[in-house]
Amino acid sequence: MIEGPSGSGKSALALQLIALGARLIADDRTRLVLRGGAPWTLAPERHAGLIEARGVGLIRTSHISGGLLALTVEMGTQETERLPQRRSTMVLGCEIVQLQRVDAPHFPSAILAVLKGGIAQDA
Repeated sequence: MIEGPSGSGKSALALQLIALGARLIADDRTRLVLRGGAPWTLAPERHAGLIEARGVGLIRTSHISGGLLALTVEMGTQETERLPQRRSTMVLGCEIVQLQRVDAPHFPSAILAVLKGGIAQDA
């Protein structure tokens, strides 16, 4: 889940992730529910498959109706550490790994790598 204030680049990051093979759940008004003790994200039907691209308009893209919340990205705060400490946030009473915005071309690819393999803590 990508979070942050208006204009922080949430949709731009989502579009980059989609271009790399990720699928959209929701661009806005994402619903959060507990399923089996874990937080899940759900797309509101009215906005399913729509994402805003600033200066382009609303774009229709392939999407899924929901998924397990495994990671949050906070776009309102820039990461300043080269090797940051593990961060997390609480969502519906569950601890979820959190990344802060990284202003570098590799950031979308790094997000997908984290989702696939996690962050090495003891390397």
